[in-house]
Order: sequence, then C-alpha cells, then structure tokens
Amino acid sequence: MNKNIKIILNYVIGPLVFCLLAWSIYHQLQRQPNWKESFRHIRHALTGPGIWKLWVAIILMLVNWGIEARKWQVVIRRIQPISFLQSWKAIFTGTTMAFFTPNRIGEYVGRILYIEDNKRIQAISLTIVCSIAQLLVTLLAGLGALLYMKNVIAAKQPADVSLLFWINALLWITALGTLILTLFYFRLAWLVKWIEKIPRIERFVRHIRVLDSFNATILLHILSLSVARYLVFIGQYYLLFAVFDVSLTPGQVFASIGVVFLVLAVVPTIAVITELGVRWKASIELVQFFSTNTWGVLATSLSVWVINLVIPALIGSLLILGIRIFRNR
Repeated sequence: MNKNIKIILNYVIGPLVFCLLAWSIYHQLQRQPNWKESFRHIRHALTGPGIWKLWVAIILMLVNWGIEARKWQVVIRRIQPISFLQSWKAIFTGTTMAFFTPNRIGEYVGRILYIEDNKRIQAISLTIVCSIAQLLVTLLAGLGALLYMKNVIAAKQPADVSLLFWINALLWITALGTLILTLFYFRLAWLVKWIEKIPRIERFVRHIRVLDSFNATILLHILSLSVARYLVFIGQYYLLFAVFDVSLTPGQVFASIGVVFLVLAVVPTIAVITELGVRWKASIELVQFFSTNTWGVLATSLSVWVINLVIPALIGSLLILGIRIFRNR
C-alpha cells in the first residue's frame, strides 16, 4: 500500500472515528421521543438513596468487559501472546467499531488492530469462537426465559392466544438454532475439515486451521466465561431496576431481560441507529407483565445502553487515537 495512504489511515482515522461516534450518540438519543424524561429520572436517581446500586452497575461494566477481555486473551494466544491490558484495550476498541455496524460485526475489525498484520485474518476466526460462545449462552438462557414468559402469559385471564402462538414459534426456532450452534461449537475441527472440501477456497482454509487447536476443555472454559458475563448483564439490570423503582423479582428480571437479549441477538440492529429503540421497545413490552413503571423501564434501558456501550465506545475511540493501523512501513 502507498506510504501516504498508510499515514492517512494511521493518523486520520482515529480522530475521525471519535468525532463520528460523538455525533452518532447524540443523533441516536434525539431519535428517541422520551429520552429527556429518562434522563430526568436518571438525574433524580443520582440524588436518591439507591445511588450505590448505580455505581455498582458501573463497576460491573468493567467486570463485564474484563471477562470478555480474558476470554479473548485465551483464544488469541493460539496465534500471538497478548497481555490482559492489551486484550482489554482491544475489546474497548472493538466496541467503538461495533457502534457503526449491524449486530456489532465491526467489533472484529477493532480487535484485530492489536494483532500483527499477517495474523489478523486468523484473529477474526478466533474472535468468532468467542462470539459463538456468547450467542450460545444467550440462546440457552433465552429458551428458559421464553418458557417462563409463556407460563406467565398462559396464566392470564384471558390468555393472549396470538402472543402464545408467536412465543411457541420463537421457542422452536430458538431450540433448533441452539442445537445447530452447539454442534458447530463443539465440532470446530470437523467444521474446518468440511470447509476444506469446498472448491476454490483453499487459500482461505489456512487462516482457520488454527481452530483445530480447540479441545473440549478450552471450549468449556470459554463457555463458562460467557455464562459469567451473561450473569453480570442480568445483575446490572436487576440493580438498575431497583434504582428506578421497577419492582421485579430476580426470576422476573431473568425472564424479561433474557428475552430482550434474545431479540437483540437475532434482530439486525445498529447500535448507533436502532439498538436503543429496539432495547426500549422490547423491554417495555416484556416488563409490563410484571410492572407498570414504564418510565423506570425506559430509564433502566437508557442507563444500561450508556454504561455498557456508550462509555466503552468512547474509551475505545480515545484508544484508536494512539493505534497505528499498519505497523510496517
């Protein structure tokens, strides 16, 4: 690549991403009709007795991304040793890039900026393993959450028959997707051999052969970290619901938010354009079975979005300022 183009990419892209991210966050908030009222509730909570719960939720954000950093460090050391701090930086940078892409696929681009140039394609295949593990946990938990919600709706007098139909359909689709994903996850070596048989892609196979090095022990370790991260997410919602006076039991939080996570996982969203709206809509529709505090649900969803996505994305955009996309001259 031309040297001048490399200089532009290395030293111009970072500030540009930061400015674009700041504008996009503002634009996303402006698209939500109730965001000012939600911020009013958040400001009120900052002076209330439950403020400590909000701070715990913020600390859990660091725990959340710390678990993800450890998970990525475990898989990426197959091709390159990386410190936990570097892994954490990569995670935050990936969060920034994910802000502009459907279902956060830009996360891969942000992470591989911390990997040597000639190993970046391999790094993408390894990062996909992390994503599959987290998606598998989301689907499994979503199945349990759907069954819980189905029982709640069926107990209503009269029960919503049309809603039960769609929940049953989603249950079968989720169960089938979970089964297929589980087979792929625990048969990565078989998947590589199958891909090798596909004509005209031989030159790409060498980049995914690293998946052969994963055994059941490593895959279960990655899966356990994904479970821990999922529980941190649920814990944040539980704390923030309490902050904004949405009275839910732990089981109700798990059921309603488990379905929200399932929806966010399967519905195409872009964090900067549609994710907050989908999160708000899904949360209101599901939590209303247990609470009528709509403003509290909106404030909780906005807080989670800001804590788990906006703050890490802003941190990542600052890290991008110091990254050289191309290390070689």
